[in-house]
Amino acid sequence: MRGMTAARGALTVDLAGPLWRTLPWRALAAAGTLGLLVAGAPLVTGAEPAPWQSLLLLRGTALIGAVGLAFLLDDPARHLTTPVPTPRPVRQALRVALVAPLAALWWTAVLLLTPSASRPPAGGITLEALAVGALALAIAALAVRLSDEARPGPYVAASLLLTAVLAPLLAPEGWALFVQASDPRWSVGHDRWAVLAAAVALMGAVCGPEPLGREAGR
Repeated sequence: MRGMTAARGALTVDLAGPLWRTLPWRALAAAGTLGLLVAGAPLVTGAEPAPWQSLLLLRGTALIGAVGLAFLLDDPARHLTTPVPTPRPVRQALRVALVAPLAALWWTAVLLLTPSASRPPAGGITLEALAVGALALAIAALAVRLSDEARPGPYVAASLLLTAVLAPLLAPEGWALFVQASDPRWSVGHDRWAVLAAAVALMGAVCGPEPLGREAGR
């Protein structure tokens, strides 16, 4: 049993290189660059945004980054890798693990580009960014599970943007998900953001395994 576990672990490490080369770098780089441009706009123009404007820019930047993550599970070789020993959830988790440090550095740069005088609490807005990013990955995992599409990224990105448009309209008023940092409900609202982040992360994990019928068919 230990030997089998060690062999699987070694195989997973060996997959890191091939997976790194197949990551959607163009989509990730485009989203990252656009996000930095949006976040750094006040610094470049010399503007002094109000706190609500900085919050809006950061929420928009987080959404841009999540759109990039919507392409993370695109796999042109998907139909060839289904029968490999390493399960699909492990391959997907490895994709996320490879990008996570870069995403953390990118978000740190976004926060540093935001004028400190109007920057909202870093913990709260970072939690929002994590939740939106987790939602993008969960929708991507759902798309992979429910279809044979090797590159569902465009559809996932469109679904994410539609959700972002509808969420402020459909969210219960008492949840206070989109309040300003000065609002007394900011802390309570971010407790709900944490619950949402955990829920969508769980949904993504549940959607990870290949459906049994599809595995048997292959």
